[in-house]
Amino acid sequence: MKDQDLNSFFDSRNTIFSLTDEERIYKFDYIEPIKAFARATYTSLYVINYLEQGFEYVSDNPLFLCGNTPQQVLEMGYAFYFKHVPQSDIELLLKINSVGFDFYDKTPIEDRILYTISYDFHLKNQEGKLILINQKLTPVFLTSTGKIWKAICIISLSSERKAGNIKIHKNGENMVHNYNLKLDRWEDSKKIALSKREKEILQLSTRGFTINEIAEEIFISPDTVKFHRRKLFEKLDVTNISEAIAFATSNKLI
Repeated sequence: MKDQDLNSFFDSRNTIFSLTDEERIYKFDYIEPIKAFARATYTSLYVINYLEQGFEYVSDNPLFLCGNTPQQVLEMGYAFYFKHVPQSDIELLLKINSVGFDFYDKTPIEDRILYTISYDFHLKNQEGKLILINQKLTPVFLTSTGKIWKAICIISLSSERKAGNIKIHKNGENMVHNYNLKLDRWEDSKKIALSKREKEILQLSTRGFTINEIAEEIFISPDTVKFHRRKLFEKLDVTNISEAIAFATSNKLI
């Protein structure tokens, strides 16, 4: 594999040549809470170190590993993508990298730590099958000049049906920035808001309640539950309750 292929993942606008002594002093013990979080969640996660241009930590949650050990993925770094991501999605990831840093470069330095970018791409697992996963990348540490030094990536199964779905969200804002790949531009929209009844139905559905059991639990008729489910599916653009639960969980709607 050519070094230039790997280097293409590291945008020149975020190239870090060195750190100040102050930056180095107080940012080394952060990995232990991340390890604890990894043990407590079903999602996979890893940490990117943009100074070293590689991975700093990889959890042992199997979804992201594609049959490798965490140590093997750690050693591969970005070479992991070229091994386990189909070429069409490699090109998508490079596009995301470019438009993401373009967005980030135009964001005030003091706000940059608050943004998360989310997108979907395929991984080829150990059986050679493609699985669509969602990745959320959030800065952990910035340099004094506002460049991303370290970022945490959280991996889960995607609730979407195809790769892409590039979104940037600022913590505390009711706005989502969606990247339109066809028109090659960012478009803003408000976050989806669920009604109290829709949240109740989703929460009970995650516990395995049937339509009749949900109706009995919240004192409405089964037909009313079905009505709210249909409206929910339309709102989330999904076709069944499993997809609705996955979408709502991934997008922090419940």
